[in-house]
Amino acid sequence: MKAIPPILLAAALLLAAVPAQAQQTGVLERIAATSTVRVCIWPDYFGISYRDPKTRQLSGIDVDMAKALGRDLRANVEFVDSSFARLIDDVTQDRCDIAMFAIGITPLRQEKLRFTRPHMASDIYAITTKSNRRIRQWNDIDQAGVVVAVAKGTLHEPVMKARLKSATLKVLDTPQAREREVESGRADVFMTDFPFSLRMLRTTDWARLVKPDSSYHITPYAWAMRPGDDRWHARVEDFLARAKRSGELKAFADRHGLLPIAVLD
Repeated sequence: MKAIPPILLAAALLLAAVPAQAQQTGVLERIAATSTVRVCIWPDYFGISYRDPKTRQLSGIDVDMAKALGRDLRANVEFVDSSFARLIDDVTQDRCDIAMFAIGITPLRQEKLRFTRPHMASDIYAITTKSNRRIRQWNDIDQAGVVVAVAKGTLHEPVMKARLKSATLKVLDTPQAREREVESGRADVFMTDFPFSLRMLRTTDWARLVKPDSSYHITPYAWAMRPGDDRWHARVEDFLARAKRSGELKAFADRHGLLPIAVLD
């Protein structure tokens, strides 16, 4: 076996002494090198990161904020389609630098992701049909014989598993599936949040909103990143803080009808 040249041995020992985190290129360095920031979105999230099926144009508060972040970084924004079911994998497997689609901060997600401070907070709402006679008010939901639909991977799945005592919970693979279950009558309600409830009321002729009588389960929403890159996290936090102080976040929230759930302090 050939002896390792002293200069190569010294380099290898030096690299081994550097923490693994420091050996990796940070997000800010990658953005500077490529002039691109990769932003994961869920393109079906009305008011947040919604892609119009006709025009294919993106709109929503987090689309506006992502573009503002790009300007702040002097980088182009590359939107990467994701979903709540794929969120953790997409972020931790380096498919995007940050996920910006009003992600509810939950204990399970906090185990895998690092969040910014909240920029919105929403309670849980229910959508039923105008023809459903069983569900008239919130207290009608958790009753024997009622079927409640939720989308897999959303924050509503663990919350309703814990909260429902008498109703039957049906977990569907996609948000579209939960909508079809309710519209067809196979489920009585599906659980959602303030932004998505706006979409249902504005884009369908069958949906009816059922609000809780009082606060049911308010969840703060934020953006998510991979843990470990402190400089990147601090940079995004600074951007968000400045957007709150300048009124930019408030203006975007007002533009998309989300001012009632915006967290501006």
